[in-house]
Amino acid sequence: MTEKRKYGSYSVILHFSERDAIDTSGFTALLDSVINQKLKVTKIIVLNHNKEILPEFAIESSELVVLGCDIRRLAEALNRSLEEITSDFCVYIDNYDADVKLKYSYLETVDIGVCKYSNLGMLYADYNLIENDQPREIRLLKHHHGRLRDNQDYGRAFLFSTRALASVGNFDPAIKYQLMYDTRLKLSEKFEIVHIANKYAGALYDVFDQGKDHNVFDYLLAGKEVQREAEKVLTEHLKRIGAYLKPGFNYHQRPDSDAEYEFIASVVIPVNNRPEFIVTALNSVFNQTMKNIEVVVVVNGGMQDPTVEEVHKYQPGGSKYDANKPPVSLVVADINNIGLSLNLGIQRARGKYYIQLDSDDRLKPNAVEKVVRLFESDPQIGIVIGSYEVWQKLDDGTFVRMEEIPVVTHDEWTDDNGRNNLLHINGAGAPRCIPIAIIEELNYFGINDEPYARNYGEDYDLVMKISEKYKVGRIYAPIYDVVRHSGGTDHCINQETIDRNDEAKDYMRLLAVQRRIQLNLQ
Repeated sequence: MTEKRKYGSYSVILHFSERDAIDTSGFTALLDSVINQKLKVTKIIVLNHNKEILPEFAIESSELVVLGCDIRRLAEALNRSLEEITSDFCVYIDNYDADVKLKYSYLETVDIGVCKYSNLGMLYADYNLIENDQPREIRLLKHHHGRLRDNQDYGRAFLFSTRALASVGNFDPAIKYQLMYDTRLKLSEKFEIVHIANKYAGALYDVFDQGKDHNVFDYLLAGKEVQREAEKVLTEHLKRIGAYLKPGFNYHQRPDSDAEYEFIASVVIPVNNRPEFIVTALNSVFNQTMKNIEVVVVVNGGMQDPTVEEVHKYQPGGSKYDANKPPVSLVVADINNIGLSLNLGIQRARGKYYIQLDSDDRLKPNAVEKVVRLFESDPQIGIVIGSYEVWQKLDDGTFVRMEEIPVVTHDEWTDDNGRNNLLHINGAGAPRCIPIAIIEELNYFGINDEPYARNYGEDYDLVMKISEKYKVGRIYAPIYDVVRHSGGTDHCINQETIDRNDEAKDYMRLLAVQRRIQLNLQ
């Protein structure tokens, strides 16, 4: 039989971890899947994490080499592995804390990819997650230059061009936590990052692991050292591609800083079929220490939405109307589009500053006062972002502080680099407060017109645009309560929704990168 044509030569790097020393079955299955590939592997490098326990296969040969490894110094171990490798490509399998098993056509598949993409730097693929012996197909997102989040899933099997790795200095030993993030970004600057997708039964490998429910606050719980390293990795990437904004660059003075307004602030509340929440939100506005404010409620469920009737009670002639409280305006639309609702509210507003308030959240009593004072302290501040506590609304209507989540301050923000770091974190904080003149200047909030946007991230693109032209003011004391409840949009989000949301914000990041490159060229 004629030997199959190969477009590249391949080596494989994998782990023999401390847990593998206790139970070798997972590692043995992975090693077998590598050895039994339909295309022959040039060399297998085993990174052994056990100082005293040597696996039975620890016999060095031309095909298999065992190297000692400390996971805290992974870059050094991978670079030593590359010194042992003479092949065109290497597959790094991240099986340190989860069992992995390749399909026996894995190399055959990526070999075609090597043929198709002459400038390939890295290749990753969809996989099956095996939970309780049941496979769940994990479909990953296609790479583009807006994929700047450090927590995006690229899987656990990575094909690298050894030539491409060498051109970026291989793996950086100075990186402790974000090694794959750093390597991926560096490679993406010069080479293609290729993804092989799965429709069904087309995953290239299996991962044996236990999943967990998605928590929208996960990125906030990462250690500060991890966050700082991710910021450094991203910042250096932005510098290399020309998208880095230097401290103080391109800041302007706010428009209409001396104009007259009927109110100092307009609190805009978009809402859809939440009469049971709107009362709490409104009361949090009525209790503000600064009284020269108004409320604009935008009900986007049409006139039949029961929230309309509830809001009417707080207007002149209503049973709960109080002339001594901030006035309540009502806008009704029959299109459930949060960005549209915000824009309609802005058009109705008579205040100088827009203050965010979601219909199921609450403002602290001093929120507006603190926001206005910060704006008044610097005419170049184009947005003020506060800090918030996370609360849980129980089924009996009581509110309980979620103590396991600390006050969300986003204190990773710095005046010098915050707007660059904004490109990799999933949120800027709350509440977000913006001069209405700036919202109008930058053409309002998104209205689900960005690809994949579905009532998500409607102000993220606007926040990035503002940060490119104005200073961002931060309030690190909590002035807002985010309320979680069973009907919330962030409650038990499934993977399809997570992916769609990530697609939306990553596209906005892509646009931001392109804008910032152009800003630096001017």
